[in-house]
Amino acid sequence: MTTPVCTSASQVAAPVPSYTRYTSFSSYVRARGPVLLRTARSLTANPCDAEDLLQTALTKTYVAWERIEDHRALDGYVRRALVNTRTSQWRKRKVDEFVCDEIPEPEAQPAADPAERQVLHDAMWRAVMKLPDRQRAMVVLRYYEDLSEAQTAEVLGVSVGTVKSAVSRALGKLREDPELTPVR
Repeated sequence: MTTPVCTSASQVAAPVPSYTRYTSFSSYVRARGPVLLRTARSLTANPCDAEDLLQTALTKTYVAWERIEDHRALDGYVRRALVNTRTSQWRKRKVDEFVCDEIPEPEAQPAADPAERQVLHDAMWRAVMKLPDRQRAMVVLRYYEDLSEAQTAEVLGVSVGTVKSAVSRALGKLREDPELTPVR
């Protein structure tokens, strides 16, 4: 037996006291708010706009709260409200165009000298090679192989805390390396 996600307006449901609706909604927002905020942040470039977007979607959800029967589908409902709200905002966006005599050109950034890049690369590797074997392995796995702390710990057969502390000490040594001073 499948239950509909949202009841139609023609179906009459028993009235839910407002304090019950508020309590269940607020507990849902407390539990799922951070996850939904990450979704909103993926839809906008500005974190403040993401918070506003989430507030708007949650307001729409609260208004429809009594009609939503399957509360296991709430995340999907809110995500759809986020996407629809963002799409509406995007469509309403006013594009300002200003006529000007000259097209503004961005200042040209000087191209990085390949020889300087190679010198920096060599200095970095010399500094990394000065590290103790274990720290060097962790730095290489974390930053050159781009593994997470957990993946690095698994590969080396150590705890995540060991990876964190060893990498922290290694980065401290690299910061103090005299060959890398011009980089800072």
